[in-house]
Amino acid sequence: MTVIDISASVMQFLLAFVVVAPLLGAVAALLPAPPGLKGKNPDQAVLRHGVTVTGAVLIATIVLAVGFDHDHPATMQATTDISWIPALDVRIHLGIDGISLPLLLLTALLTFLCALYSYFKLPAGPSPKAFVALVLVLESGTLATFAVLDLLLFFLAFEMVLIPMYFLIARWGGGQRQAAAWKFILYTLLGSVVMLLGILLIGLKSGTFDMVALATDNGRGLTTSVQVIAVLAIGLGLAVKTPMWPLHSWLPDAHTAAPTVGSVLLAGVLLKMGTYGFVRILLPIAPDGMRTFAPYLAAFAVVGIVYGSLACLALARTGAKGDLKRLIAYSSVGHMGFVLLGIATMTPTGVNGALFANIAHGLITGLLFFLVGAIKDRYGTADLDTLAGATGAALYGRAPRLGALLAFAAIASLGLPGLAGFWGEMLTLFGAYSPAEGLSRPAFRTFMAIGAFGTLLTAAYMLIVVRRVCMGEHTPHSRLSPDDRAPQAADDSEPSGAAGVRPAATTPQLADIQTYEAAAWTPLAALTVLAGLWPAVLLGLTDPAVQKLLAGGKS
Repeated sequence: MTVIDISASVMQFLLAFVVVAPLLGAVAALLPAPPGLKGKNPDQAVLRHGVTVTGAVLIATIVLAVGFDHDHPATMQATTDISWIPALDVRIHLGIDGISLPLLLLTALLTFLCALYSYFKLPAGPSPKAFVALVLVLESGTLATFAVLDLLLFFLAFEMVLIPMYFLIARWGGGQRQAAAWKFILYTLLGSVVMLLGILLIGLKSGTFDMVALATDNGRGLTTSVQVIAVLAIGLGLAVKTPMWPLHSWLPDAHTAAPTVGSVLLAGVLLKMGTYGFVRILLPIAPDGMRTFAPYLAAFAVVGIVYGSLACLALARTGAKGDLKRLIAYSSVGHMGFVLLGIATMTPTGVNGALFANIAHGLITGLLFFLVGAIKDRYGTADLDTLAGATGAALYGRAPRLGALLAFAAIASLGLPGLAGFWGEMLTLFGAYSPAEGLSRPAFRTFMAIGAFGTLLTAAYMLIVVRRVCMGEHTPHSRLSPDDRAPQAADDSEPSGAAGVRPAATTPQLADIQTYEAAAWTPLAALTVLAGLWPAVLLGLTDPAVQKLLAGGKS
């Protein structure tokens, strides 16, 4: 069933347009604007260009989703297959199914919202032209990662996002941005070198880099030892990008230093590239190798869940001088742990849960980073002690709508039933209860118990954040900070109000949610509710594709 019947050639064009348009838009952003489009402010003109290009890509992606045959989500659709390097059998092979389509939509949506937000709130830094061009190159690489069906093209797209994200952090970031950007690029490049060796091993041993042919073969053309080596090499590269504990240490620094839109794209989109690679490449192409490493992957995943939560609890405590952006970055380590646990179960339930958690994390954590960026702009800091101590009423008293939206995003992140964060975590835990044949059931049930304990820790630190940032500190002297209190009279003879009584101190107000902020944030909040109340929309796409993937290409 398709919502609108669109011809195969138009679908092919739309997918190619979605991948290539941002790249062409990036080149156009660096060129001088035509006289009629310059307007009074050239900087605003290039920012409008970014909104226009990302908007066009989002519309094309939505039309692609509307024309997608939802009765056959396991079938690759909108496919293009052109020989590129015949000597290596490398092909420009594009296509989407029920696994990649939601990630394309998420990427197009988040990039458009970031472009829209930046039009009104451009981060301090060099030329807006370079900023827009980098965001568009980043979008093109991410969309290509989810659309290509050739291993070497996947690697090129996977690497394409590193340079723009490096410059976004290094040139438009905050404190310690150079060190954070170098750490990001070194970790991911080292992981990618190892991943390339694994990809070449698969291609040379099987005779093809075509991901569809390799998935259909389901590892039958590769010996177990080759699969084990390939999973180890490719898995390391993917694990760095995910990020999996203990390869995660670049993430908190990168998020803390990155500008708001950089953090949104890093958490909402780039982390998904690693987990997508596990599902699209390793599960179907090297199933025996995955089965060998699945218990270790699950063990690292649950350690990451607990570690990330404990790190957040340490940052959230009073007097720790914890940074709210850093706390949410550590929360991502825990949330991506659930995604890896679901993949490690190698079951349809667990993998569907992982894919659902991927999308939910992109929506919720993207919203959280938008909100924290807005709070930092208003307060001038993301330090939790400062935010909590600024006034006894904190956000609820100073910017109530902003406080309410932060509380909503926090409870969505902790997995409240009825919101998107719930279903992914629940399905991954169900998958761990009954893992695939050949995996140790007692071990995975232990992992399930540890993961469930991690959900309690997640609830604990998120509720602490809401209490402190939204309600303020509950101490007798924290009603107002010294800077917020009414000024003292210079001397006793100075008038001090009627009958000599000083005017009562009032709670200083902050700017509440602005129109452009509401436009950028409302879609994420609405989709978080929609996915939580109607999970079948997403699961109906992913489940048939996952079933086929795990069955070796057989529906």
